[in-house]
Amino acid sequence: MKRPTLVVMVLGLSLLVSQAGAEQVKSLRGGNPLENSAKIPASLKVQNDRDPITRDYVQQPPLIPHHIKGYKVNMKMNKCLTCHSWSNYKEAGATKISQTHFNDRENNVLANIAPRRYFCTQCHVTQVNAPPLVENTFTPLETIKRY
Repeated sequence: MKRPTLVVMVLGLSLLVSQAGAEQVKSLRGGNPLENSAKIPASLKVQNDRDPITRDYVQQPPLIPHHIKGYKVNMKMNKCLTCHSWSNYKEAGATKISQTHFNDRENNVLANIAPRRYFCTQCHVTQVNAPPLVENTFTPLETIKRY
């Protein structure tokens, strides 16, 4: 068999396999379009300012225990740093940014927050009183429950 013919056959077969697999994948949203689920329903409320929320597993990014609506986090400004930076956290009564946020990919310590850690909301999210999307039997480690 000639090479171009073999390539076409392999590509065609992979297309059939990927289409068959795509039909079996189901979204947790069900049949609702993404634009319908973008708004938080009125029954789901972001918690008011409160003490830090207990973590459920090691290395879990802390949840944000307050509203962040209107906070700007872009290349020029990061509203989170007005309270959580090392220079402001005591005065604001906020949790200071972890030392790990000052390490780059090669684990070099930087003078400022590493670019990969600058956009807080890519890891940290606000807590809402939402029911779980899917049922699970997860329980935190005993050592984590104590803190």
